[in-house]
Amino acid sequence: MNNPRNGRTPSEEVAQTRRAERDLSHHGLAGLRVAYWNLPTEALYEEAIYRGEGATTAGGPFVAHTGKHTGRSANDKFIVKHADSENHIWWGTQNRPFDGAKFDALFSRMTEYLKGRDVFVQDVYAGADTNYRLNVRFVTERAWHSMFIRNMFILPETAEELKNFTPGFTIVDVPSFKADPATDGSRSETFILLNLERKLAIIGNTEYAGEMKKSIFTLLNYLLPLQGVMSMHCSANVNPNDANDVALFFGLSGTGKTTLSADPTRQLIGDDEHGWSDAGVFNYEGGCYAKVIGLSQSAEPEIYATTHMFGTILENVAFDPATRVIDLNDDSHTENTRSSYPLNFIANSVPEKKAGHPKNIIFLTADATGVMPPIARLSTNQALYQFISGYTAKLAGTEAGLGKEPVATFSACFGAPFMMHHPSKYAELLRKKIEQHGVKCWLVNTGWVGGPYGVGKRISIKYTRALLNAALSGQLDSVNYKTDPVFGFETPVSCPEVPSEALDPASSWKDQAEYDRKYKALAQKFIENFKNFADQTPPEVIEAGPKV
Repeated sequence: MNNPRNGRTPSEEVAQTRRAERDLSHHGLAGLRVAYWNLPTEALYEEAIYRGEGATTAGGPFVAHTGKHTGRSANDKFIVKHADSENHIWWGTQNRPFDGAKFDALFSRMTEYLKGRDVFVQDVYAGADTNYRLNVRFVTERAWHSMFIRNMFILPETAEELKNFTPGFTIVDVPSFKADPATDGSRSETFILLNLERKLAIIGNTEYAGEMKKSIFTLLNYLLPLQGVMSMHCSANVNPNDANDVALFFGLSGTGKTTLSADPTRQLIGDDEHGWSDAGVFNYEGGCYAKVIGLSQSAEPEIYATTHMFGTILENVAFDPATRVIDLNDDSHTENTRSSYPLNFIANSVPEKKAGHPKNIIFLTADATGVMPPIARLSTNQALYQFISGYTAKLAGTEAGLGKEPVATFSACFGAPFMMHHPSKYAELLRKKIEQHGVKCWLVNTGWVGGPYGVGKRISIKYTRALLNAALSGQLDSVNYKTDPVFGFETPVSCPEVPSEALDPASSWKDQAEYDRKYKALAQKFIENFKNFADQTPPEVIEAGPKV
């Protein structure tokens, strides 16, 4: 419930202390019981516990369960179609149009619904580079959602900043409010609607906090390329001794972006969303949102440590109600268990959340067929082909409707659900950046070896880290390579600390003929998928694809 005890809440007396002069009346929100402005994490803990939104666990993390929505509701996201923006947007299955009048009517009903209720407001920044920073206001029904926003975005540092804060975009998130598809034109009772012209997004009937984060990412993927900034679904780290030795890790959820970028020998810039301007790479966010199912203290010590810290939010993680000890191996709620924590919880993170230009780009794929090599060196055209293709396997729980087994998929730019322009727009920007800065490009498979899912096993993270270390340090520049007969990219025949047989996926299959058949079948899927982009892709990029 919004205020289950119908009394004064722990922070009610200070709810207005950090209020901005541009208040909620500018968004059409009036008649609220109390609006809690920019509460710190400690106060939000108290409010969330008071309201029965979750529980504290051993070490101090707050655990919240999100009900039936334990991942993004991708099919319920729509973009309001408007003359000012419609010609820029890549309309289709990822960006589906929504009627502006229907949006206005739904938002009007939402504002009526909120009358007499409490809301939590957080005014934050999206973008560590002040030249491209967006002021964002989040109005949430849940106290823990407000805490999530404080973890995930960049916070104003002074009372004066909060007082004078003027939002460039606003998100209103009300999980208890449902749409009526017959009246509102939504697909279901759940909705995630972005209105670029009104600078407003509204979310209803889902508790999954990732919807707010990804709505802002989607928005920045629209705005920044129009300013010449490459917008990327990637993590990033940097050599602590060279600000222009940045590595980018592209990949969908579950492919290893967060895990592999949290490298104790390098500094973390961010784990998920970045821009690449003429000045370098910058994080859009101020926190990390890591997938933690089966998280290992030995293999991922930095991330594991955050699961026992005050201020961390654990989504759908099971715990013992008596001892409050969490169980990261328990998938009874979902396989998409998550940890949200501020970036500075990672000891070797970059405080500025930005650095110079990349030397290496890594495309991560979790190949569920078990045939892709663990690492391959790509030419620029091959890199653009892989970038536009965005091949991986969607892992269980990351979206509504996925079952236990990984599903092979192609997601353009390694993040099609969040890309509002045509993939060719992002590919054009990426080519310019690669060529201007002489970036080396790699394809890294974090998926299965020795057979497909259910037969083989997931490649050892120890080997993946060794391959990445060799690539980023330049050790792979001096080894011998062989050209893959199907995909055309180059694969190393040796790598320090990695057995040679691990570099050759075919050698771990018992049936070589079956391996060959599966490999060519996967290549054919690439070819068929790329037909969707051929009309706007240069011929040299198409030619860089696989040959069957």
